[in-house]
Amino acid sequence: MDGDGARLTNRVPSAYPAADVRAALSSLIGHPTSSAVVTDFDGTMSPIIEDPAAARPLAGIVPVLFRLADLFEKVAVVSGRPVQFLLDALGSDVGAGPWPPISSDGGPDLGVGLGPILLVGLYGLESYTDGQVIREPGIELWRSVIANAADRMATEAPAGVVVEPKGLTVAVHWRRAPDQRQWVTSAVAAQARDHGLTVHAGRCSLELRPPMDVDKGGVVRRLVEGCTDACYIGDDLGDLPAFGALRQLHTEQAVRTTGIAVVDDESDPVVAAAADVVVNGPAGVLELLAWMATEAAGVDDRPGHPRAHRR
Repeated sequence: MDGDGARLTNRVPSAYPAADVRAALSSLIGHPTSSAVVTDFDGTMSPIIEDPAAARPLAGIVPVLFRLADLFEKVAVVSGRPVQFLLDALGSDVGAGPWPPISSDGGPDLGVGLGPILLVGLYGLESYTDGQVIREPGIELWRSVIANAADRMATEAPAGVVVEPKGLTVAVHWRRAPDQRQWVTSAVAAQARDHGLTVHAGRCSLELRPPMDVDKGGVVRRLVEGCTDACYIGDDLGDLPAFGALRQLHTEQAVRTTGIAVVDDESDPVVAAAADVVVNGPAGVLELLAWMATEAAGVDDRPGHPRAHRR
């Protein structure tokens, strides 16, 4: 989001990585030890499937993330999934410490990248710090409220509708039953009204969250603090705040930023419109990240940096 290149919508480079992709990421690649690489999980690292619980990262992508973490100042996965799901899906080594300290407000301090790969779950409601899941202050008060809403919808859901409790949020999917979209919309709206929750749209889903001012945009702003360059990779409406945060960081702090939309036939066009470049699905993400690792490995600003070859 440097403002110098043409914004893409749904056009994917035919020869990847194309010149516009290389240009968009050239500054980040040239300054790895002061740059942040941040990515979503579902639809980005992992293909979208009918059973959310079975989602796993595309083969080969986790080793590439570790390689990037050896090269860049910060590498993070910021997801709508709980942190424990990310640890289970990505492997326990991803969550190895040491991790950032807790900030003065009781929440995780995301400003210092000390671990191999930073994990932030539930859109910023929780993160993994020093072997523990750290949550936003006051969020536990909503756990029973979310559980009650999830139980009610699971009891009443028509066949094919998947209710996915996440502990502090709950998503309701109609992917298996597209004709039940209206039921999901009505049921989620009723629970939001009855319990004071907020509704957020996703891919063939709606999600109920506590009414807290927490989203991926705030997470990205905190993660990118102190960096000269940053990119964010995402595929869904929940990633729009992250793309917006990149634009603000570029305008307000002159951070050189690149928003990367991951698209497929199901993608909402507003996601690609909010980004600078697009790639085709998780396979395109893997190809992109592998290229970034190869290119950054040849940059001369890494020798002597404390993150280089730390594993």
